[in-house]
Amino acid sequence: MTIRVLIADDQEMVRVGFRMILESQPDIEVVADVPDGVTAVQRARELRPDVCLVDVRMPGLDGLEVTRRLAGPGVADPLKVVVVTTFDLDDYVHTALTNGASGFLLKDAGPTLLVEAVRAAVRGDALVSPQITVRLLRHFAKPDPNPVPQPTDPLTERELEVVRAAARGLTNTEIGAELFLSLSTVKTHLASVQAKLGARNRVEIAAWAWRSGLMDQA
Repeated sequence: MTIRVLIADDQEMVRVGFRMILESQPDIEVVADVPDGVTAVQRARELRPDVCLVDVRMPGLDGLEVTRRLAGPGVADPLKVVVVTTFDLDDYVHTALTNGASGFLLKDAGPTLLVEAVRAAVRGDALVSPQITVRLLRHFAKPDPNPVPQPTDPLTERELEVVRAAARGLTNTEIGAELFLSLSTVKTHLASVQAKLGARNRVEIAAWAWRSGLMDQA
């Protein structure tokens, strides 16, 4: 399968660089690169790429608003959006993930992580730059002053194991290896958990795990 990618960044050099990195991979095709947020939303809705790589600071609409319009709550047929930025700010990370982003990557993360972030989004994984991940986990681990909603249909013991592993940042493949499950079984468990929690993606599943105290029981 060829992964179709849209790149949105106001700097032409960045767009050209990302295109070169991605199109050097046999399974990735860049279907469009655009310089502003308004065009990003229009072209993404027209082309329905598998993954949108979106910068935060762009004219027209910023990347956080683009993410909300393409992947946020209430979007009937959401797209996969990975936010790629120079700015390592917690507010950006929190807003991007709340708006439905499938990943958050710094531009200096390097070509390997850029490619992996695209592939992870397609797989249903969420790749976040390692230095950001540590802070996110600390944030999620803080006691939540408000009661964390519990699913009406309780998670099974196996589903809880999968959730704990996902909340530690493991990919589906790594979860399968750790729990001796096939990749398809891991995906089935995560889909079931997502439905029970009403979560839009695995980032929200991980946030629920940390905030609900599940990770304290690990």
